[in-house]
Amino acid sequence: MNLAVAVLRDKLLGLQHLGSMNALLSWDQQVNVPAKGYEARAQLMAHVSGLYHRNFTSSEFETVLMQAQEAMDRGELNEDESCIVRETLCDFVKSKKLPNEFVDELSLTCARAHDFWARARKNSDFGLFAPHLEKIVELKRQEAELVNPSDSWYDVLLDDFEPGLTSDKAEKTFTELKKFLVPFVSKIANSSVKTDRSFLKGPWDIGKQKKFAKMVLTRIGFDLDAGHMGTSLHPFCQELHPSDVRITVRYKKDDFVEQCLMSAIHESGHGMYEQGLPVEYFGTPRGEAVSLGIHEFNSRLWENYIGRSHLFWEYFFPELKLYFSEVLAGVSLESFYKAINCVRPSLIRVDADEVTYNLHVIFRFEIEKDLIGGHLTVNDLPRAWNQKVADYFGIEVDKDANGVLQDIHWSEGSFGYFPTYALGNLYAAQFCNAAMADLPEKILPEEFFKLLLGWLRTNVHSKGKLYSAAELVKRVTGQELSVSYFQEYLQTKYSGIYGV
Repeated sequence: MNLAVAVLRDKLLGLQHLGSMNALLSWDQQVNVPAKGYEARAQLMAHVSGLYHRNFTSSEFETVLMQAQEAMDRGELNEDESCIVRETLCDFVKSKKLPNEFVDELSLTCARAHDFWARARKNSDFGLFAPHLEKIVELKRQEAELVNPSDSWYDVLLDDFEPGLTSDKAEKTFTELKKFLVPFVSKIANSSVKTDRSFLKGPWDIGKQKKFAKMVLTRIGFDLDAGHMGTSLHPFCQELHPSDVRITVRYKKDDFVEQCLMSAIHESGHGMYEQGLPVEYFGTPRGEAVSLGIHEFNSRLWENYIGRSHLFWEYFFPELKLYFSEVLAGVSLESFYKAINCVRPSLIRVDADEVTYNLHVIFRFEIEKDLIGGHLTVNDLPRAWNQKVADYFGIEVDKDANGVLQDIHWSEGSFGYFPTYALGNLYAAQFCNAAMADLPEKILPEEFFKLLLGWLRTNVHSKGKLYSAAELVKRVTGQELSVSYFQEYLQTKYSGIYGV
């Protein structure tokens, strides 16, 4: 290994340990912290974030990074080493533009905001959260201005989650999606096929929910010896190391399939990506996920393409009936399959079916772009949100908790995150098409899960940030990202269910 890169990697590992520490604090904040402990936790998380920023942007680290860059410019590095230097340099240039005091303020503001968002959601009172969100929005605008004053604020923030994506590109893709989705949803709504979903209301025993979900995750490939499944208000995945990946779900007696099982499969998709990253490059960009869109494709692939497939439930439904015989007595596999793939307008994004889901994402993109751009104020958000829901789905938002307060992202300052969900669906369709072409046609389900995960490990997980998302798509699938694969997937699957 090149000596300059070896020194850089040593510095990066120390920084990663600080990052993992803050990730653990964040996990614990959402899972375990008592009500009176939020302020102390916010102070601690802000302190650790500040330490990370100061060390990353220090003159000592800069010297080490410049020496590695010089070696790269001289052509002395291999592909993996160049990836480490190139991606670290990109992050460093951005971070160097942010003063320490600014990072301290932003970190503390977001850490504090989580508690107020949780309370506001519990009480369905946007006013409790609004002042904190106003401060976050202002700070994120300042961040964008500091990083790149010549670009739009929203595009600068978007680049943090999906490098290379711009709002114009996202809008073009989403316009194409809407052109297909809106009439397709209308056709399904007008279909004569009606789905009975009454049995999905349970009641589902929560103890059995946990056992069944863990069993499913183990069989599809999530390593519980290198992972953990906890409980939180909003399901998420938190990675500390490929050998320590935390996911959370939530439980409701009247909604096991969406609230627990599909959330668990979704988050385990994120988790399996993290567990599959090359551990030998831990702490460096070569051992990190390439983008949030690619991350989301892993979770959406397992949740929808696999977890809602007929093949999946041919395998798991008999065991589900044994676990919950009192709920599923007299329910056939076909009835269950149609019920979990029912297309209907809904208020909650994480509960949305895979046909309408992208519409939830698209209107969030439209709202947050206008908010960051100054075309909407924070106080405008509930009205704007409710109007979008009415326009897109023809339904009325009954309360803030089911509307503007349902997502955690803005309380964390994650503006630009939402578009990656829709991109994830598009990536999933295209990568899934490539995977199916490579895998045997007739194999048993457990062997299929194993082979599919192996394919993802080889073609996606092991690559880290070696290639950009766009490069990875083209290398693995043979062409640039296209909406057509997703459209074809929905058309084929739901025409079969609804006869449209």
